[in-house]
Amino acid sequence: MFDSMARACSFLFVPATQPERLPKALASGADVVIADWEDAVAPVDKQAARTALLVAMAALDAAQRARLLVRINADGSPWFAADLQALAQLMALGLGGAVVPKAERVQTLQAVVQAGGPNVALVPLVESVAGLTAADALAAAPQVVRLAFGHLDFQVDAGMDCAEDEAELLPVRMAMVFAARRAGLAAPVDGVTVDTRNPERMAHDAERARRMGFGGKLCIHPAQVPVLHAVFDPDDAAVAQAYRVRQALQDAGGGVCVLDGRMVDAPVLAQAQHTLQRHALAQQRMAAR
Repeated sequence: MFDSMARACSFLFVPATQPERLPKALASGADVVIADWEDAVAPVDKQAARTALLVAMAALDAAQRARLLVRINADGSPWFAADLQALAQLMALGLGGAVVPKAERVQTLQAVVQAGGPNVALVPLVESVAGLTAADALAAAPQVVRLAFGHLDFQVDAGMDCAEDEAELLPVRMAMVFAARRAGLAAPVDGVTVDTRNPERMAHDAERARRMGFGGKLCIHPAQVPVLHAVFDPDDAAVAQAYRVRQALQDAGGGVCVLDGRMVDAPVLAQAQHTLQRHALAQQRMAAR
């Protein structure tokens, strides 16, 4: 289960107060669906959201439940303790794990693990300066499978007013990529693109995330999922070139060689292998539909 979360590219949010959307979201092609108890749910609806998700889980099969995460409310909020109780019930039904918002302390993650048990996969959301400072510790905590970036809340916490290209956040994004790498985690998950009617912006944001070393993005609309996959899934030309690189090095006995006038060595092979791994995941996604 942890392996599938580590390989996932697309993470699609659905308000837990609208459980009828869950089957559609799971059928959208998204790798993971996140039922939201936090920002998408008004305070007066928190208990109803917990109940609705528990009821909705009963209508899902085991494979669907394993692809489902729940975003709980933040530690320190009035709803955290009740969320952990409900999380324990969901994990007993086969839920994949929990997204932990405004993650800043390892102790918070430990509390979620204590409630959810040994099978709860954790995705801490870094949404504050304190969270960024603690990124190495969060990434190294038990049962954490990915870090995710909540860039909108981060801007508010840091007092930032970013331009449209969010260039001000480049150092923060790189810091998250490095923290995940130091901990041996899969590449982190970038934040949402709020303009759901602009596929060009989604593609731009996804391309930036891919180039910077992220492994995927959070999505807030099913239409964003195929745009994201089109950026992260290698095209036929890239796959063919990766096979050529691998074959060229095999023919050279593993040493340095030249292909199309360019040197091919171990780092080039590693990039080719990464391309082929992403292609294999894309093929698995298509086969599962």
